Amino acid sequence: MKSRTQYLIAIMLIVSLCLKTGHAGGKDNDDDEKEKKNSKGVTYDGTSLIINGKRVLLYSGSVHYPRSTPDMWPHIIEKARIGGLNTIQTYVFWNVHEPEQGKWDFEGRFDLVKFIKVIHEKGLYVTLRLGPFIQAEWNHGGLPYWLREVPDVFFRTDNEPFKEHTERYVRKILGKMKEEKLFASQGGPIILGQIENEYNAVQLAYKENGERYIKWAADLVESLNLGIPWVMCKQNDAPGNVINACNGRHCGDTFKGPNRHDKPSLWTENWTTQFRVFGDPPTHRTAEDIAFSVARFFSKNGSHVNYYMYHGGTNFGRTSAHFVTTRYYDDAPLDEYGMEKEPKYGHLKHLHRALALCKKALLWGHPRAQKLGPDTEVRYYEQPGTKVCAAFLANNNTRESNTVKFKGQDYVLPSRSISILPDCKTVVYNTAQIVAQHSWRNYEKSEKTSKGLKFETYSENVPSKLDGDSLIPQELYYLTKDKTDYAWYTTSIKIDEDDLPDQKKVKTMLKIASLGHAVIVYVNGEYQGNEHGSHEMKSFVFNKQLNLKIGENHISLLGVLTGLPDSGSYMEKRYAGPRSVSLIGLKSGLQDLTEHNEWGHLAGLEGEKKEIYTEEGSKKVKWEKDGERKPLTWYKTYFETPEGENTVAIRMKGMGKGLIWVNGQGVGRYWMSFLSPLGEPTQSEYHIPRSFMNEKKKKNMLVILEEEPGVKPEAIDFVLVNRDRICSYVGEDYPASVKSWKREGTKIVSRIKDMRLKATMRCPPEKQIVAVEFASFGDPTGTCGNFTMGKCSAPKSKEVVEKTCLGKSHCSIIVERDTFGDKGCSEIVKTLAVQVKCEKKEGKEDEKEEKNEEDKDDEDIKEEEEEEEKAEDKDKEEDKDEKDDDKQKQDL
Repeated sequence: MKSRTQYLIAIMLIVSLCLKTGHAGGKDNDDDEKEKKNSKGVTYDGTSLIINGKRVLLYSGSVHYPRSTPDMWPHIIEKARIGGLNTIQTYVFWNVHEPEQGKWDFEGRFDLVKFIKVIHEKGLYVTLRLGPFIQAEWNHGGLPYWLREVPDVFFRTDNEPFKEHTERYVRKILGKMKEEKLFASQGGPIILGQIENEYNAVQLAYKENGERYIKWAADLVESLNLGIPWVMCKQNDAPGNVINACNGRHCGDTFKGPNRHDKPSLWTENWTTQFRVFGDPPTHRTAEDIAFSVARFFSKNGSHVNYYMYHGGTNFGRTSAHFVTTRYYDDAPLDEYGMEKEPKYGHLKHLHRALALCKKALLWGHPRAQKLGPDTEVRYYEQPGTKVCAAFLANNNTRESNTVKFKGQDYVLPSRSISILPDCKTVVYNTAQIVAQHSWRNYEKSEKTSKGLKFETYSENVPSKLDGDSLIPQELYYLTKDKTDYAWYTTSIKIDEDDLPDQKKVKTMLKIASLGHAVIVYVNGEYQGNEHGSHEMKSFVFNKQLNLKIGENHISLLGVLTGLPDSGSYMEKRYAGPRSVSLIGLKSGLQDLTEHNEWGHLAGLEGEKKEIYTEEGSKKVKWEKDGERKPLTWYKTYFETPEGENTVAIRMKGMGKGLIWVNGQGVGRYWMSFLSPLGEPTQSEYHIPRSFMNEKKKKNMLVILEEEPGVKPEAIDFVLVNRDRICSYVGEDYPASVKSWKREGTKIVSRIKDMRLKATMRCPPEKQIVAVEFASFGDPTGTCGNFTMGKCSAPKSKEVVEKTCLGKSHCSIIVERDTFGDKGCSEIVKTLAVQVKCEKKEGKEDEKEEKNEEDKDDEDIKEEEEEEEKAEDKDKEEDKDEKDDDKQKQDL
């Protein structure tokens, strides 16, 4: 009887183990791995996201569909895939999809479904950041203007009108995704969603209403049961199962971690540079700094990083937020035009490969940390009972290199760098040592298009006296309603002879205090000047001496916007436009015109209303040849589509401030007269996608609205953009490229026979190296496009490079002293710096072969990674079966 009872108890224990279910736990919880493996959709635990039952490390990049054109999407996504990304992140832009309440637009650049399907076709995942508020340096933070005029609305708080419209929008977008079967649970690519955006930054302003709103938003998306997790970035108290994620440059050091132990560490925005506003100098974030931050994050239990942006693109038309440039995040791994920004693109690609070699240890290993010195440390992962191990050796000293000892071996770490050892022995990558090629962007004048552009002009009429409809100037956002950047304000004042000062030295002044963003001033129909604020200080004051006439004087102000605000609390209460207008110097003293005069208002310019930037609209006005170059003048010309296939931009030399259209499509705002502290415009070239232009036999119409007088449109150039200057800068002590290594079981072994360090350069497709413009093996300094010889350089440097590279589409130079027959300067660590020029080849016979060769390494690596995954899955199954057997034996 006793043995029978023991037998029944044992059976019950086994059954209970088999039926055990629950939410995924941590790395030590292997009991539900089989269930996860067979599940469909996305779950998570404290380690990572689990997609269709499979753990993944996610390397993601932000690409925004409205900031490029549909014909560019496949090219951009393919570049991202080759760059080692497996996920694309995008916001959803409410204001482009519902510009008028109830009227939806999903066409052209706004075809969200098509964009996601392109990503799916390339084999990548998608993270959908829904908003409703997105910021993104986008007009009004993505919120449609009409929402401001909903009665009793307050944005982003526990406000019924706002929640009602938000829920309607959320259900519309997610319903569309579900209808197209785009969620991972349906076999689609969407694995992760985000609701709201960096709400912690404004939550305190809304107090309890903010807490209730953020819980409401979380409950809304989770109630839809779409089979994906949801995140909130910069939301420390993300409610329920919503994952709190980090935004910033160094989340490996600043992120406090998930707010629940069973949530993974996700990095939703790793800023690859700083967005720019008009008046800014150039900005740059180095590839080394980004790589260091990512390696740090993954070494501290991170499993997802997203580069914001991976491709920034262009703020076409009037889509940028206030003062933000038309070019967006140009210093990202893919520049504005979708070209690889080297070495950032290549160095991060190599980083992704190094992390992939560590995947098994990162996902199933146990983390450990050890201080190796005052500025050095190691973080490593070991899988118990196996030889699986991966280590991150870090030197936090920003000035000096350090030598550390780990597992009995010495390693030299450059200053502020991390070395990655996928087997805890072999250095395959260092964040500070770049072996990827470098590139330099060139703008070459189009010979076909820039010849003798002849402009016709049409000048706006300046209204002297509009019908008075208010005793104060109206608010500018309300007047324009996001339909235009411009609105007229007019008022009049009668001046008697006794009002004017007796002394000639005393002058009458017009003073205008404005909340932004700019103003153009006329008095009695004559131009008096303009003034503007800045991104940091929107408000400004215009002061100008006037010669008033006896009798009625007409004051006409054109209020000018540069976009709507995109951040902060109570955005619906943000204002712009003239707030105070006064005359100073009259005998009667200060004359305030703001509250004692009738004001007339008129939104938009005549040319805008007639759409004279379109072929049909341009016929509605009379254009003049060689017209006067007054303020508020439209310039029209026709040009041929530039030669070749290279990307096209227009260089706005000689111009001031305004808007550009090509064939009726908005290229964007330009502002050449707002100079940076370096004395240069923040942006001079403006992207014109080839899809905006006609076929080569038909000419294109260029229309420019220029706000300022005395400009020189004849100085405008059309330029072709390329990255045909390729460089390499490799030290002889750098590790060989990570592409030289692969994993075999628990070992890291070489993929190729010749493991010597090489400097590799590859021209853009269909081009070959035609000149070696710089070569030095020694102590050169500088960057690509600006190298300088040092005191020590091998005499045969250029000869060796020319022999190896000229006439080829790509070449590799072994970086060692024997290559250059060099025995000098033995006391220094030498560097090879090379710059070459690429040009289009004659003939295309080798094109297919070269493209295949270019892709071969990546394809081989992809196959190896797939084999590694299969082996890992098999090992995991075997480990699981053994553990199950052991547990059952122990229970019995």
